[in-house]
Amino acid sequence: MAKDKGPRRPRAQTPKGFRDYFGSEVSARRAMLDRIAAVYHRYGFDALETSAVETVEALGKFLPDVDRPNDGVFAWEEEGDWLALRYDLTAPLARVAAQYRNDLPSPYRRYAMGPVWRNEKPGPGRFRQFYQCDADTVGAASVAADAEICAMLADALEAVGIERGDYVIRVNNRKVLNGVMEVAGILDPADPSKFEAERGIVLRAIDKLDRLGVEGVRALLGEGRKDESGDFTKGAGLGAAQTDVVMKFVDANRAIEASLGALASEAIEKGLPYSRYTRAMYSFDEKTSKPLSVDDEAEVYRSFATVNYLREIVSDSKIGAEGVAELEEIANLLAAQGYGPDRIIIDPSVVRGLGYYTGPVFEAELTFEITDEKGRPRQFGSVAGGGRYDDLVKRFTGQAVPATGVSIGVDRLLAALAAKGRLEESAQGPVVVTVMDRARMAEYMAMVGELRAAGIRAEMYLGNPKNFGNQLKYADKRESPIAVIQGEEEAARGVVQVKDLILGAKIAAQATVEEWKSQPAQIEVPRSGLVSAVREILGRQG
Repeated sequence: MAKDKGPRRPRAQTPKGFRDYFGSEVSARRAMLDRIAAVYHRYGFDALETSAVETVEALGKFLPDVDRPNDGVFAWEEEGDWLALRYDLTAPLARVAAQYRNDLPSPYRRYAMGPVWRNEKPGPGRFRQFYQCDADTVGAASVAADAEICAMLADALEAVGIERGDYVIRVNNRKVLNGVMEVAGILDPADPSKFEAERGIVLRAIDKLDRLGVEGVRALLGEGRKDESGDFTKGAGLGAAQTDVVMKFVDANRAIEASLGALASEAIEKGLPYSRYTRAMYSFDEKTSKPLSVDDEAEVYRSFATVNYLREIVSDSKIGAEGVAELEEIANLLAAQGYGPDRIIIDPSVVRGLGYYTGPVFEAELTFEITDEKGRPRQFGSVAGGGRYDDLVKRFTGQAVPATGVSIGVDRLLAALAAKGRLEESAQGPVVVTVMDRARMAEYMAMVGELRAAGIRAEMYLGNPKNFGNQLKYADKRESPIAVIQGEEEAARGVVQVKDLILGAKIAAQATVEEWKSQPAQIEVPRSGLVSAVREILGRQG
């Protein structure tokens, strides 16, 4: 007879695509988010916390599958309604803006921080639960709101430890690309659904510029492209003239760089000053015939050149010209506040996610190098993105409500700070009061209480006190700075032993004799002097 093995024990493991966060990770994230929140608060934004669960109807993005009405989220049916975990922080904002529109100020400026969930295939560094940090302005049609978001994002990055020069915020406009599409003959303002498939291919092709290069993108705009493995990707089927229009847009940054480089060379030949930001010759003031100042040129010249280049591409397209004008206004507004191209630039290459946005779009990219898993240097890349989305609240109200915002990838930004060694030091472990005599537990608790009342993080050892060595091992694992020891003999004399665990570790790692003599790792102090002795050692440890 087979022996009954009993009930199967559950496996102690996280679900696929999820992870656990421990003390130092949680502390580092909280410290970073607190710094970002301080910047947002300084800009006049209010905090908002919404439910983790929304109705599927409010989230949107329906699919025809009856059993699973919207793919990509964790959804379930409850009393005839479908509910889901939020997949971002923007969809709940749209619901809040519509639900409380009569109570909220307009414009409504809010920031939100918290976990979101995506029911997607997990992979290396890609989790189904992750943190986002958003800031949005709802109800402001002026591009001043977009410029403010960009400036605030720059301040937030610097506040958490990303130094100026290690990041750049790139700004583009959906309307400019629409103008390019119109000039190329693949967007009809009278029938936006026409050529939709072709525009989709064009967008994806432009987004692959870094990987495929100019010729690879050109091939995808035409008949298609065969990769090294022989696989063929069908192209947008554009004619030569149409492709030239799009490629002029794709090649904008290279063309502008070449133009600025030529001006820089001319400036050097003539002995004129030029900007290291733009490598551009300083233009002359028409009234004085003198070169503009370094500050003036560094802040305005690149944006001026980029805007003029884009204005030429969009030609007579009304929507394109509107987009260029908005970019020019954003550049002027930022320059007036001192946000030059060392922090924020106009960059036509920003196309990721354009289908979601209706106007300006922006992306924060970290420019410093890190080493990948194979030891190769590479740039860290994007950590935040956003833009104007004027149609989202309309789903609820039927009326267009202008909105703009940005979302920071919290985990990516934390990883970047770790790569640069800029994370705040992890929270110090607690002072551990050891237990030498079970009969004196109340006295040990009194010590802990005094330390806590003095603002010192402390705890009493609650494990089996029989083995004192295990108590010190516990303190080491807790990264405790100090252990407090009082046995029967010390209690009779009214003293305690205070052990500096950090110095003790240094001595164990062959600290100098002089250090040992000048700062003994363990001292005896009167019981009444416990708090002051602990404070003194903590101060010495820094």
